[in-house]
Amino acid sequence: MATRHPIPHQSSLISLTRHPTAFTRIHPLTRPIISFPSISASSSSTMASTTKKVLVPVANGSEPLEAVIMIDVLRRAGADVTVASVEKGLVVDACHGVKIVADGLIHEFAEDVFDLISLPGGMPGASNLKDSKVLRSLAEKQAADGRLNAAICAAPAIALGSWGLLDGLQATCYPSFMDQFPASVKSVESRVQKDGKVVTSRGPGTAIEYSVALVEQLYGKEKADEVAGPLVMRPNHGDEYVIKELNSVEWTFNGTPQILVPIANGSEEMEAIIMIDVLRRAKAKVVVASVNEGLEILASRKVKLLADTLLDEASNSSYDLVVLPGGLGGAQAFAASEKLVNMLKKQKEAGRPYGAMCASPALVLEPHGLLKGKKATAFPAMCSKLSDQSEIESRVVVDGNLISSRGPGTAMEFSLAIVEKFLGREKSIEIAKTMLFVHP
Repeated sequence: MATRHPIPHQSSLISLTRHPTAFTRIHPLTRPIISFPSISASSSSTMASTTKKVLVPVANGSEPLEAVIMIDVLRRAGADVTVASVEKGLVVDACHGVKIVADGLIHEFAEDVFDLISLPGGMPGASNLKDSKVLRSLAEKQAADGRLNAAICAAPAIALGSWGLLDGLQATCYPSFMDQFPASVKSVESRVQKDGKVVTSRGPGTAIEYSVALVEQLYGKEKADEVAGPLVMRPNHGDEYVIKELNSVEWTFNGTPQILVPIANGSEEMEAIIMIDVLRRAKAKVVVASVNEGLEILASRKVKLLADTLLDEASNSSYDLVVLPGGLGGAQAFAASEKLVNMLKKQKEAGRPYGAMCASPALVLEPHGLLKGKKATAFPAMCSKLSDQSEIESRVVVDGNLISSRGPGTAMEFSLAIVEKFLGREKSIEIAKTMLFVHP
């Protein structure tokens, strides 16, 4: 792996290793339903349970949320995921102040055989992927040998389309790049589209659906369903999402929302990166703080995260919101951190917002009295640990200054709810549309 690099503030370095009585307000966001084509078991490629090899190339300007979700979901299925930089070094400058450290450089894998090559989007990331001669050669050989190619966001049009790998096929991509498909491509507006040995998708808000579809192509529908269950995915992709709010209060800030996102060994990388990505899109100042002794943490699906700072340093500042991702090991580390628990207690006592999702409401907030008199939700298997279980089926619950949510598949809604509380519904909807979480 690469040597550690100094981390500038407001940037999170991700190293990807190769391992397998209140009033209730309900917000509907209705838009035309988009086709999410089911992928029949008969159309899946190889169904064997053997380990599948997957290549995820990354570049300067890649969309980190899409890359991390692919890696996380595919590793949940047991795939051996290799992350390759098409740049001169292992560290690539992804979007939204996130740096990704790859396993190796793309030329190191030029002779390898993969069951799937999956390209994240982001600009200029997709263009940088397109310009890689080694990646193009790998993708062309993939197609010639009848193995899977896949891409999301800008990458279907900018990379696969320009390489001629979508000729005669139906494909989708980020809306503003649809007109860049060659005339030989049958462009469609599906959130996820499979045709032949190619899977394409639209953007950050479709990344989980896309990744589960890739699992189905590699391992079959039974494995895809097995992986999808614990993600707590939405039943109505692209249509509407609902936020449950009780005891509504205004969340205030001066200038720009200051938000602390702690991370620790075992934190859920999808949840952490979705929070960071969405909140930075909203122009919040997000500080990622390690609860461990060093900046580097090993997340739940073997993605290494390097925080902006240590919690000891971060604790010297005050925040408009302190919000915890889940992941079993991470939540246990949070609960054991006296400094973090004290910060959360002070946050609550001062009437400032705090929140948690997945395992953290049950393992951190509940045992430390931070849910007393509050309604919350958590990861389904953890909800029995909550004293008040009246709202456990809600995907996102806002109770005054507390916000909670269920799992990786609710992380986008959770993050958008935070944006709404600070910056209003209009801004939240704007970001949701931009990310294709709901249909624009």
